[in-house]
Amino acid sequence: MLYRRLGKTGLKVSEISLGSWLTYGNSVDAETARQTIQQAYDLGINFFDTANVYARGEAELVVGKAIAAFPRESYVLATKVFWPMGDGPNDRGLSRKHVFEQAHASLKRLNVDYIDIYYCHRYDKETPVEETLRTIDDLIRQGKILYAGVSEWTAAQIQEALGVADRYLLDRIVVNQPQYSLLNRYIEKDVLPLCEANGIGQVVFSPLAQGVLTGKYRRGEAFPADARGSNADTGRMMKAFLTDETLAKVERLQNVAVEAGLSLSHLSLAWILRQPGVASALVGASRPDQIADNVKASGITLSADVLEQIEAILGS
Repeated sequence: MLYRRLGKTGLKVSEISLGSWLTYGNSVDAETARQTIQQAYDLGINFFDTANVYARGEAELVVGKAIAAFPRESYVLATKVFWPMGDGPNDRGLSRKHVFEQAHASLKRLNVDYIDIYYCHRYDKETPVEETLRTIDDLIRQGKILYAGVSEWTAAQIQEALGVADRYLLDRIVVNQPQYSLLNRYIEKDVLPLCEANGIGQVVFSPLAQGVLTGKYRRGEAFPADARGSNADTGRMMKAFLTDETLAKVERLQNVAVEAGLSLSHLSLAWILRQPGVASALVGASRPDQIADNVKASGITLSADVLEQIEAILGS
């Protein structure tokens, strides 16, 4: 496993990191989750990601129990705040009240003294950015979180936050968690350039397009019964990835991978990690063997010829 600095910070994270969206505390039983997290750690992954909203706190509980077996200084732990955690008017968003309460709730569920990276899970139009950043800054000064991050914010929203932080001498955002894959490249236009210019690292989620870039979905064939695309809820979220046009591109990418002596998933992850601004590719794994396969992508360098073939396919 190789490690990269997170933006311009001194923090080093594994090129492949393990998340818990749609898995732990939900579709994956606790023991399998523990074994998967243990496997990831044994293979050199030092970066574990969760969120308060994943299974309404259950994912944090599962992750917290699993990582309790590891020395606290040996891993980097991230969680998030924004989405509703209750039915009350203040049980959501990025107000000082909600951020403060959820940070403490996450610390309790994870059973740790501090969180390494705390993400604002989305931008909150109803709360002034200064209020949110000042709360994050207070939590950093209290030693309850170490680094501030955002997830799925636009370039303009990130720029606003940087300006506010500089104006009031608050801790800056140092990490962004966007969706990024061969099939979703929106961050390349504005987000990546802005973040690279300001020392903000990228920890990208859905680098395998929720499993589509593993090759398990094929045109004209029934989806595997245990795959996310076959599930009514997760299948809706994947709709854009499961069109005939997209699956045709995936088939061509599969051919490029075979010619390069790689699996499609390894090709896809290596393509993500070609970006110098990307610190880590965040994967999900339901079983230990899945994460064991994903870590093999760390350190793979794609040739210029392979990159050209990929661009030709994606641009067609």
